[in-house]
Amino acid sequence: MAKKVVLSVDALGGDNAPQVVLNGVAAALAEDENLEIILCGPQDVVEPFSAGQSRCSTQVTTEFIDMDEHPANAVRSKKDSSLVVGCRLVKEEKADGFYSAGSTGACLAAATLVIGRAKGVARPTLCTVIPSPVKPVVLCDIGANADCKAEYLVQFAQMATVYAEKILKIENPRVALLNIGEEETKGSEFAQQAHALLKQKVPNFAGNAEGNDILAATFDIIVTDGFTGNICLKAIEGTSKILFKSIKEVFYTNALTKLGALAIKTKLGALVKQISPDTYGGAPLLGVKSACFVGHGSSSVLAIKNGIHTTAEFVRKDVSRLIAETVS
Repeated sequence: MAKKVVLSVDALGGDNAPQVVLNGVAAALAEDENLEIILCGPQDVVEPFSAGQSRCSTQVTTEFIDMDEHPANAVRSKKDSSLVVGCRLVKEEKADGFYSAGSTGACLAAATLVIGRAKGVARPTLCTVIPSPVKPVVLCDIGANADCKAEYLVQFAQMATVYAEKILKIENPRVALLNIGEEETKGSEFAQQAHALLKQKVPNFAGNAEGNDILAATFDIIVTDGFTGNICLKAIEGTSKILFKSIKEVFYTNALTKLGALAIKTKLGALVKQISPDTYGGAPLLGVKSACFVGHGSSSVLAIKNGIHTTAEFVRKDVSRLIAETVS
């Protein structure tokens, strides 16, 4: 039997909140009988919903952090926001983990300031699973640390290794450093320093990865600074959207192309599902004391549901403790 898990969820997180969040929570509760949710948000949103759910309680909040607010300032000034309160429930051990599809910056600030960093972690890292058509690839950092020291990337690699092994079930994941060439001497001074440290301190380090290695899944984990990683992720997401839009337009050109689309509909649908970011539903912030997952602002009901499931799995596999032990 699966371990009972209690998660706090931000009811106001996401572009289509609260309804998409409520629907996602309902779907997650229906699929996991050992899951309990503490829904954080306005009284008129959370209480009517929880009244119809046997394993959903509420924490009424009176404030909301908007996407365009300064993250750290908002977290400090809006202590009764759904996002901050959700993290505080974790700190007070009333919840085992937190999920939100709200402001990424505010989630990072709240998790770091309220939940706190795990002992020995210099900088928590935000990582994501790149949905490659070959196999899942972990990319970190994707925005938590725009400015990095080379030693940070060593911890990023160590933390991402635990995540890949426990959540993605990848045995002996191969780690690579995102760079402009495969040779050790390539890249900036920062990249060369990072390469030397990774080679020395990370047993599963396999060398440099170039941009074309990401979707090809040449490596299981790719580490970089948050500035580069965020640009890389957005470039992949943008390219995917444009590519599928263009393919759809081609298929609807005329009757003949529509027949062709019908012939490959099943296989194309399977491919779309395989590379969909909704599969995992969120990016974990590795290196804080408890599970904290950040969903995309445009998350669908499926993404919210899967993000909650992944957060619960993170708790059940005790990943935060394993990360702390690995780093220390």
